[in-house]
Amino acid sequence: MADAVKEKNVAEGSVESVVPGDEGEEKFKSTHHILFYKRQRAKQELRYCASLDTLVLTERGASLEVFEAKSKECLLLQIWAVQNGTVRVTIDELQPIKPRYKVVDVLVGEPRYEQLRIEWRRAGCVSLTWGPGQHQVRVSASPFCLEVFCEEEVIVRLNPKGRLCFETLQDPPRPYSSSHEDQEDPLGLWKENFRQFQDIKANGPSSVGIDISLHGFTNVYGLPEHADSLRLKDTSGSEPYRLYNLDVFGYEINRRLGLYGSVPLLVAHKPDRTLGVFWLNASETLVDLQYSNHEEGENGPPVKRSRFSPETNVSWVSESGQIDCFLLLGPSPAQVFSQYAQLTGYQALPPLFSLGYHQCRWSYEDEEDVKSVDAGFDLHAIPYDVIWLDIDHTEGKRYFTWDSKLFPNPVDMQLHLQRKKRKLVVINDPHIKADPRWPFFFAARDGDHFVKDRDGNVYYGTCWPGNSCYLDFSSSRTRSWYARQFSFDKYKGSTESLFVWNDMNEPSVFNGPEQTMPKDAVHCGGWEHRDLHNLYGFFQHMATVEGLITRSGGLERPFVLSRSFFAGSQRMGAIWTGDNVSTWEYLKISIPMLLSLSITGIHFSGADVGGFWQDPDPELLVRWYQAGALQPFFRGHSAKQTKRREPWLFGDTVTSAVRSAIQQRYYLLPYWYTLFYLAHTSALPPTRPLWVEFPKETETFIMENQYMIGNALLACPVTDPGVTEVKVFLPGSDELWYNVSSGEQHRGGGTVTLPVTLETVPLFQRGGTVVSRRTGCGSCTAELQLHPFTLTVALDSEGSAEGMLYLDDGHSFNYRDKKQFSLRNFTLWSGRLTSSCAAEEGKFISDGKLESVVILGQRKVSKQPTVNSAAGKTTVMFQFEPEQAMLKLTDLNLGIHTDWEIII
Repeated sequence: MADAVKEKNVAEGSVESVVPGDEGEEKFKSTHHILFYKRQRAKQELRYCASLDTLVLTERGASLEVFEAKSKECLLLQIWAVQNGTVRVTIDELQPIKPRYKVVDVLVGEPRYEQLRIEWRRAGCVSLTWGPGQHQVRVSASPFCLEVFCEEEVIVRLNPKGRLCFETLQDPPRPYSSSHEDQEDPLGLWKENFRQFQDIKANGPSSVGIDISLHGFTNVYGLPEHADSLRLKDTSGSEPYRLYNLDVFGYEINRRLGLYGSVPLLVAHKPDRTLGVFWLNASETLVDLQYSNHEEGENGPPVKRSRFSPETNVSWVSESGQIDCFLLLGPSPAQVFSQYAQLTGYQALPPLFSLGYHQCRWSYEDEEDVKSVDAGFDLHAIPYDVIWLDIDHTEGKRYFTWDSKLFPNPVDMQLHLQRKKRKLVVINDPHIKADPRWPFFFAARDGDHFVKDRDGNVYYGTCWPGNSCYLDFSSSRTRSWYARQFSFDKYKGSTESLFVWNDMNEPSVFNGPEQTMPKDAVHCGGWEHRDLHNLYGFFQHMATVEGLITRSGGLERPFVLSRSFFAGSQRMGAIWTGDNVSTWEYLKISIPMLLSLSITGIHFSGADVGGFWQDPDPELLVRWYQAGALQPFFRGHSAKQTKRREPWLFGDTVTSAVRSAIQQRYYLLPYWYTLFYLAHTSALPPTRPLWVEFPKETETFIMENQYMIGNALLACPVTDPGVTEVKVFLPGSDELWYNVSSGEQHRGGGTVTLPVTLETVPLFQRGGTVVSRRTGCGSCTAELQLHPFTLTVALDSEGSAEGMLYLDDGHSFNYRDKKQFSLRNFTLWSGRLTSSCAAEEGKFISDGKLESVVILGQRKVSKQPTVNSAAGKTTVMFQFEPEQAMLKLTDLNLGIHTDWEIII
């Protein structure tokens, strides 16, 4: 471990990572430290009014002025109707003394807008509409309030409680000198102190905030990343949800402190509508929520309401930037997901190997250690695809290098893995060791690629290498320079089977305020770090992905894991939940954490299996592997201070259970890969809260211990020690469910009690679905593809089922550029199971074969099953188990990408 940081001894019962000298100090801020938030909360007297006579309709939207009644400060309100069913509202200074920061590179492009028109004008109010007139935006003048209606029913209100507060930029007071910096500033207008750190604000107070009321909604989700419940909690009288990317080692559970990444997307749901609120601001942001039910008075707005109207009041406050708010009107969960993806991008289609199992540790010691672990998986018949190297593989914590004693032949090591069709991932952090003798450092320094301090000099902070400088990834020029460093001629010892892990990119600065970069550090273009803090890791992730794509000449899909993230990070690849702890509580909280990410667009995510810090007992380790195998990103990881925990080190019982969990993951990879294709093309999350699939079932709205994998599988991982049974809620009174292990049928709309042993993984298939698997797994995904397919067809109450299978080469962009993919529909209806093409443009020809079909819920078989295919009509070998209502069709040998029909 670097000298700059030490860990408290586990025996002392602490998991807090501390900088020497910090012991006993409060490292991270609470709201009483956050002065811009305190200022916003204290400003009760502001009253903004809209000047309706300044309304102008443009080709792309509408604009009008908003002014504060006492100060007469004027703001510019702009309203756009996005063509996909979204309303965009921005508020900025009308005549700023300098531009305010506007988030860049998060939106995939400027949205396409509808032409607005005036529906009616009344005294003090104007109504705008567009298209067929289903939606309206109404602006009230005094006090200013903006309402969004759908078919005359209000859905959203902006500023209903008058919380709009917009601190306009100012020139520094005169004289502005070091003596001025020493003056008291209790409101934090021009400077503020936290512990030994002083933050000087070049633009003075610059915070923005507004309240938004969501009518009829009492269940709200999203706003990752927090180690908290799936359904967001009422923050009245407590801490708000904080969105500020921080390196929080062993983070506390059930706390709203900002963690490694931020997605300022809130998703509200009720039985007949889902709604999204996307707050596009990259500065520190705090969000308060209040759930309420109140009686409508007689003088309420003339809209359809019940006597008691529930609502959720949400207050957003950001330290700087503009108000740029997107209201995603749904009305279905899938439409909200699509509306958000059309703005920020769809999940990148991962290479198939990255959906397999990853083995990681801080750190594998040397090349022999790597080869030994690799051989251990083969010896114990446990499949895996990737082994990872942490910081100690480098020469003195210099990224893009190799320790010449521990890893003297990195190419040979990678070729050894390549011969087994496996990959290597290495770490690459944003801090650069300040070593003027290192060519990489002086090239970055002389190329002006580092972040500056407030005085314009290169900023120095402390991280793993000791004294370090931080690359300014907000600069497109720096991102391009960094991307070029991944070329084989520059990154000596790398091969095409090497992929990348971006860690510590919040950014983590051991000697910085809250262990991150000072807010008054300066980026390209003169922007303060406070303006774009939450984008820093997003930009490094982007640059690394561009580097790997460039390395392959644009042919191969990259794999890059990032710890820090923002809205739009899904376009780049995977993230994980950071430095968790080996306890049952952290296993349990990983499920709502990952579901919160999933519904906010970050679909390729996972938690460190087994817990990063401390040592799991064998039962916990098994249960974590079982849970991780049913989550999108599947990686075991541990700290160097912990005991080694390769799956075969805990005895035969544990080895067998872990092997089974990992093998089941590999068998199911055709289904997972299809789900990621759907995420890539339609924004449907691979893992989903139950309410996404069952939007009218109110019992599901607060459930977070079980979830859907696609639309077909319901998972309920065991997350408590010593249990002999678990209770699983099966939604849908008209649904049928089948225990994946036994095939036993259950009717939905209630709870079943399932006996469990250490080997039991509660998993149910929904009636009416078809799930594709491989019949074997081999040692990695490359060998997996040598095994034939099997289909599990689960009949619904009508005796029908349908499902999809996506196929391509698993690694290149040919699916996109050359249409080298295949998408198949499997449908069972009236006793006929058919395979048909679901995308005629697909040109991929798979050599895969369908070997067998298992039909669950088949009550009788009255004749010999037959198959019609290009080879003609033949009979099918079958086995019917009437007591289990299960029919097995075997020895089919049908081309998986071809048309055929099985008649039962």
